[in-house]
Amino acid sequence: MPSNRIGRINEEIQRELSDLLREVKDPRLQKTMVSVTRVDTTADLRYAKVYISIYDKELSKEVLRGLKAAGGWLRHELAVRLSLRHTPELVWTEDHSITYGARILDILSTLDIPRDADGTEDGAQGPGEPEA
Repeated sequence: MPSNRIGRINEEIQRELSDLLREVKDPRLQKTMVSVTRVDTTADLRYAKVYISIYDKELSKEVLRGLKAAGGWLRHELAVRLSLRHTPELVWTEDHSITYGARILDILSTLDIPRDADGTEDGAQGPGEPEA
């Protein structure tokens, strides 16, 4: 679990990178919507793993190449905006949690759960019923 200071730094890097991604002129990043979902920084502030969500999944490899190409400029801009002793090297990783969550939601919505006579699902507690 990251310390409170590292957590604040992660949030600040995430906020700044979200703003900076709108300013990147690389056409690979302008083809689809890209958002920063999470940042994990090492304790020594040398590396920051940046999790991004890409709207158009077919362009993910191209977007990651564009982010890697713009990484030097983004790191420089982070150094200007944040007052840290070391500006971390950015490591880009695609975040699949949104896709995974949507898949789980689809699976849950397709389940056929029979209902009891009182309208609750099997095993679920009805209103006003004491716990077993």
